[in-house]
Amino acid sequence: MATLLIFLPLILLISLPVSISQTSSNNAGDCNGIFITYVYTSGFPIPPNVSTSNSNNQAYNFRSNLTILNNSPDELKSWRVFVGFQHRELLVSASHAVLADGTTLPGDVGNGTVFAGFPTTDLKSAIQTAGDVNQMQARIELVGTQYGVASPAVPLPSSISLANDGFLCSPSTSQGDRTQVCCLKDSNAKSNITIHEEIQPRQEGDLTIMFDVTSSSESNYWAQVTISNNDNTSRLDNWKLSWEWMRDEFIYSMRGAYPTVVDTGDCIFGKQGGYYKGMDFSKAFNCEKRPTIIDLPLEKTNDTALGMVPFCCRNGTILPPFMDASKSKSAFVMQVYKMSPDLNISAIHPPQNWKINGTYSPGYVCGPPVRVSSSLFPNPAGLSSDTAAVASWQVICNISSSTLKKPKCCVSFSAFFNDSVVPCNTCACGCSNANPSNVCSASEPALLLPPEALLVPFDNRTEMAKDFNKRRDLPNPLPCGDNCGVSINWHLLSDFRGGWTARITLFNWGDTNIVDWFAAVQLDKAIQGFEKGYSFNGTIMPDTNNTIFMQGFSGLNYLLAERRGDNPRKDPPVPGTQQSVISFTKKTTPGIDVGAGDGFPSKVYFNGEECSLPVILPSGSDRRVPLASSAFSLLLTMLVLMVLQLSLWLEI
Repeated sequence: MATLLIFLPLILLISLPVSISQTSSNNAGDCNGIFITYVYTSGFPIPPNVSTSNSNNQAYNFRSNLTILNNSPDELKSWRVFVGFQHRELLVSASHAVLADGTTLPGDVGNGTVFAGFPTTDLKSAIQTAGDVNQMQARIELVGTQYGVASPAVPLPSSISLANDGFLCSPSTSQGDRTQVCCLKDSNAKSNITIHEEIQPRQEGDLTIMFDVTSSSESNYWAQVTISNNDNTSRLDNWKLSWEWMRDEFIYSMRGAYPTVVDTGDCIFGKQGGYYKGMDFSKAFNCEKRPTIIDLPLEKTNDTALGMVPFCCRNGTILPPFMDASKSKSAFVMQVYKMSPDLNISAIHPPQNWKINGTYSPGYVCGPPVRVSSSLFPNPAGLSSDTAAVASWQVICNISSSTLKKPKCCVSFSAFFNDSVVPCNTCACGCSNANPSNVCSASEPALLLPPEALLVPFDNRTEMAKDFNKRRDLPNPLPCGDNCGVSINWHLLSDFRGGWTARITLFNWGDTNIVDWFAAVQLDKAIQGFEKGYSFNGTIMPDTNNTIFMQGFSGLNYLLAERRGDNPRKDPPVPGTQQSVISFTKKTTPGIDVGAGDGFPSKVYFNGEECSLPVILPSGSDRRVPLASSAFSLLLTMLVLMVLQLSLWLEI
């Protein structure tokens, strides 16, 4: 009996449940928030082998574990974790997570990346689960390639942190083979949890994509995908939308849009064909793991087989809401078939890794789909009630701030007090070495031009430029062209005591008409004096205090393509043009110095693309003149009017 009493405490200790602090080492028990660890487990050099002198470029396999443990009293919704990779890492696989920016693996993460949970997006608390670590914790196994860090050194990230709103993280610490951090709830932050535990609040972004499940059965469901442009200075043309199915789903039918490739081979020869043996896969639309979807042409709007979806069938054009709210959305519906183990009515998993782009649109970075409150749709029977979606997810896409992207448009400056034009910058929209016989300098600044040169393609301006600059030493070789499909001339037309005027001219050097064009001009000091545009519809944008939004009037909202000259053997091609005078008053902008720079834009956008601006302004000794303009202004205006009249005559 005495022996039993001696060993009783030990027996009781062994029989006790394992505590939270025991399941996660290195101070996890001291963190009453979100405890994150990154542990390097193994690695080895991989081919090609490089010399010792070039060891920084030796590639190594690495394997690591990223663990997120919820020690807070509340459930962590839609967890997101930043890992500051710093060794040119290429991530090959990540279990139980996806990259939040939509990048498909393998992907470059050398500048750091954000992980989002999938398929489990939420981590419950110890209170909710009686300390069940399996529900409190996410463990992601990472496999990839890194450069330059050989054993015994360890390729740890520079930092790790929780990327969810409403949390503050202490600086991460590294020791040995691990990096760890504790993130606590910010007491000053508003809760991002709505009344319904499974639902997140809707967020704002430059572009949003809604994935609304409108009906569901055990084997399939119907979903409506709606793309909404929320940015007043951007648009999409010929949009292409893609995503990644994570659970062997496939698209059986679709209306309002179409896949770029109708391919059912992956189903016929895959597990889908083995399960749906009686299905006619010749009628299916797409079985790719990552399908790419495009819009339908306008004539399919009322097609009973492919159209009949509100906001569909617009040739892939999505306009800014400020320009036309009814054309700022695009939508389509599709029937999605599921596979085991999701063959029940409530098992619905939205696709991941969303991406969207267009031929004339900014670059977007999209986050993961987040469950939100069910969208409401008008009652199909026309009753005064709404029909709620079965479930809704929201994808937020924001315009990428990458500086590596080349502009697609450029601006030239001119003024009544100077007879020369400050042209678009050299290689403003990039330079190509495709034609080595056309030798030019990509670094020399562009030569000043006479006004008539603006109506001539760059390849036909050489003699004009040489003659106009004959009094100066010309570089050899001469500067390259701007290579832009659209150029814009901003001309300071007049400057007088009570106000001033400017003229904006658009040139289309491309081979296609630009329909529903728009431009936005940012004037930092002059905007309050804006009065009106005469040939364009000009409006100050309500959400800014420095930008004029311009578009063509009804029936004049297209910019014609470049056309051949009257005599192609000797006449150069002629660009499509649009032009308008804009007037300003000085009553509301006292002290403005129009000619010194206040009358020139600091930014110009065309169809959502920021244009390249000249690095210098026109110079002149006497910038103020009466309501008459110089011969320069008259000449360019007459030339443009002649081109416009000729274009209209050709259209007739």
